[in-house]
Order: sequence, then structure tokens, then C-alpha cells
Amino acid sequence: MRRFLLLAHRVPVRGDFSLNDLAGLGGRMDEVARAVSTAFTLSNELRRDTVLTVLFVASPPPAARRIDLVGERLRYLNPDERSTAALLKNALTRTADRPAELEPSPGLRVTPADPPRVLADFLARPGAAWLTEGGDPLSGWDPPEGDAAFVLSDPDDPTAEETAALRASGVPRLSVGPRSMRTSQVIDAVQRELDLRWDARSSTPGAPAPAGPAR
Repeated sequence: MRRFLLLAHRVPVRGDFSLNDLAGLGGRMDEVARAVSTAFTLSNELRRDTVLTVLFVASPPPAARRIDLVGERLRYLNPDERSTAALLKNALTRTADRPAELEPSPGLRVTPADPPRVLADFLARPGAAWLTEGGDPLSGWDPPEGDAAFVLSDPDDPTAEETAALRASGVPRLSVGPRSMRTSQVIDAVQRELDLRWDARSSTPGAPAPAGPAR
């Protein structure tokens, strides 16, 4: 499974922003939407082996929220930025005053969140890594076969508290290249690297078949 945790620092948690101003009053929802679309969309299908969590941590309150998009069940996700932003905005708006988990769209779950706990739990996953400028090359990293989990941020850098937690976790710091790239471009580079490794390996004649589910 490929997992991503995207830290979104400025998007209004209640979804009270205009689709006509995603980069401004939307708190860079334009880049969040682009990252979501990039994580899942292929030419004619969606990636079913990917889960992406967007952790909305904008302050002041209300409390933070998380949206989990599960590729295996995901529907109604299109490649364009505006419709993806609308899907996320609708999910935030419909769940703004709900204290429990809700699935407003297939494969899309919205839940109240405790950001430090969400981050700590994600960093404890097998194959966890932090995508950041100045990290070690992704190409030289060897995650567990078929299992990787990446933390990355929206156009804002992680907060001091998030950075401290990331450093304290001891997970590898990885970079996709020497230049500063947009969040969506980083996700695209990661997905391509994993495609080259895992998909190519599974289709190579004579390569061992993936293990089936434990019984």
C-alpha cells in the first residue's frame, strides 16, 4: 500500500471558502486539490493501491479535521483542480458540526482529528518517511516491499511542533531531487518511482509472485 499524509496548514477547516479563490481565501486549497488528484489519477483509471490523508490544521479553532481518501473505494474524483477542490470543500462543509466520522462520498472519510496523534501514528507505520528538501535521494531508499508511507506538507513548511515530531521519530528524510518542487510534483515523482520499482518487478518474467493474504 502507498500512503501519504499531507499537512494542510491554511485551508479553512469548515470549508467556508470560495472555489473562485482557492489560492487566497482557500488557504492554498488549489495545491491541496492538485496533490489529491495527482496521487490517484492515471490516464483512464484511479490508483486503487493508494491512501491519502489530508490533515487540516488551520487555526484558530474549530478543531482540526482529517479527510482520508481510500483509492480502493474512491469515486467521483476527476483530474481537474476545481472539481477536486469542490469534493473536499463539500466534505468539510457537510461535517463541520459533526463530532464523529462521516463518509459523505464513497472512499472519502472525514473525522475530527488530534494532529499530534495523527502524525505520530502515521510515522509509526512500516516504511514511513518524511519528504523534504535536503533529504537523502528517494532513489536510494529501500522501503518494505509493497508498503510505504510518506509525510509531506502543503506550500507552507511544517510548523515547529511538526518538525520536532518528524525529527524525533527518526524516520528517513527523503528528497525527490535537488530543486524545490510543488507538493503535487513531489507526489507524482514518488508514485513514478514506486511504479518503476514495484510494478516493473511484479511484471518481470521469473519474478516471485506477491504473497497472498494470510489465512
